[in-house]
Amino acid sequence: MRDVKKGHIKSALSNLPNKPGVYFYKDKTGLIIYVGKAANLKNRVKQYFQKSRHFDPKTQLLIKDIADIEWQQTSGEAEALFLEAELVKRYQPKYNILLRDDKSSVYIRINIKDFAPSVTLTRRPSDDQAEYFGPYLAAWQVRKALKYLRKAFPFSTHITLPKRACLDVHLGLCPGPETATYNRQEYLVNLRHLIGYIKGSNKSVAKIFKKKMLEYASQQRFEDAARMRNRLASLNTLQNQIIFGDRESLDISKDYSLNEIKQLLGLKEIPKRIESYDISHTQGVGTVASMVVFINGLAEKPAYRKFKMNLPGNNDVAHIKETLTRRFSSNNNKKWPKPNLIIIDGGKGQLGGALEILAASNIKIPTIGLAKRQEEIVVNNFASNIQLNFEKIRNLKPVVTKLGSYTTIKLPMNSNSIKLMQRIRDEAHRFALSYHSVIRQRGLTSSLLDEIAGIGPITRKKLLKHYGTIKK
Repeated sequence: MRDVKKGHIKSALSNLPNKPGVYFYKDKTGLIIYVGKAANLKNRVKQYFQKSRHFDPKTQLLIKDIADIEWQQTSGEAEALFLEAELVKRYQPKYNILLRDDKSSVYIRINIKDFAPSVTLTRRPSDDQAEYFGPYLAAWQVRKALKYLRKAFPFSTHITLPKRACLDVHLGLCPGPETATYNRQEYLVNLRHLIGYIKGSNKSVAKIFKKKMLEYASQQRFEDAARMRNRLASLNTLQNQIIFGDRESLDISKDYSLNEIKQLLGLKEIPKRIESYDISHTQGVGTVASMVVFINGLAEKPAYRKFKMNLPGNNDVAHIKETLTRRFSSNNNKKWPKPNLIIIDGGKGQLGGALEILAASNIKIPTIGLAKRQEEIVVNNFASNIQLNFEKIRNLKPVVTKLGSYTTIKLPMNSNSIKLMQRIRDEAHRFALSYHSVIRQRGLTSSLLDEIAGIGPITRKKLLKHYGTIKK
């Protein structure tokens, strides 16, 4: 990534490469105000500074605000596409929001737990146990990428299975879940390779394909060896045409949001894994807790966890304590990686409860609160693994208040770090609320049917399965 100092725009334009990549426009305070992608960085960025070119009023405002330029070169157009989506989601630049159209982003959806998993695109992900990848800003380009990927990783696109083998089965592009020869286990292995490639593990997937090809050849299974050879060839071709950069394409050491958090809290390293917790209930009924995970500043939805509270009543502090006790139990500690930072949704009370549990378990993980009302960061002054450092972020002009054992910090709402922390906290709230809604609905339907004489658990289950809702 190349930095350009203020006033050196002309020099920057001459140094831009004729390669695909992502470019960043920054204002005079160093804030990222726009992120864009380009098949040719030099040609695309130069267009913004051509006096003869006509721009709409919004773009004219953007150009007036540009003080610095940065860019990151990629190995292909598709990698630039996916990297742009990640960075827009991460930094939420004001001009990306101002200039975008009304269309929402798209996600790749893989319902891997179904009998016949399919790979589809959707604009609205939901908590339905499917795996989602995205969001991506250009649907047609994602479709084109999946078209190439399908040659190396045959997958089904059927939402409803046809009665007989589709054309894609005969073309070798679909595993044929509608046929008698369908092998679900083999298909699942293939989907895991596809997911690995989407996440950026293209080299390891290629090694697996090559190993399988040689293994089949040694067993004289020449048809299977030829099939793997063709898939490996498609994979090699794909690397030259379409590249899914995803997380590993981003140089995390240059991430502004995570670096600001590191500097503010005086952390030894960038918080690559951040966990956030929230409590949701209705007047103390149906209380649940959520744990969301962000890795390198991006949501890692397969790592999300939800907890149904055992403690009754409306007591957020007690419920935060129960949640962290269960999350950091010896069993879960073995299964789930430890975070580099914990964000508690709440103020001094909730944060104090969380720190009490961590101290009792001798767990030293930097932990902060984020209070909703004023969007204040809450830090315990005696937390040994946090060393507040306002000197390194003095350009943000933080408002600092010390109250007994706690310090509250208010950052500008447009700062990169507060945007990221808000997004993580809001995601924890959304996930907790969605789970609470499910628990609450179950309670309502169960109680209504239980009041009807002669209806037991089995009949209740049949009725709900058949009709779907109590109203029907």
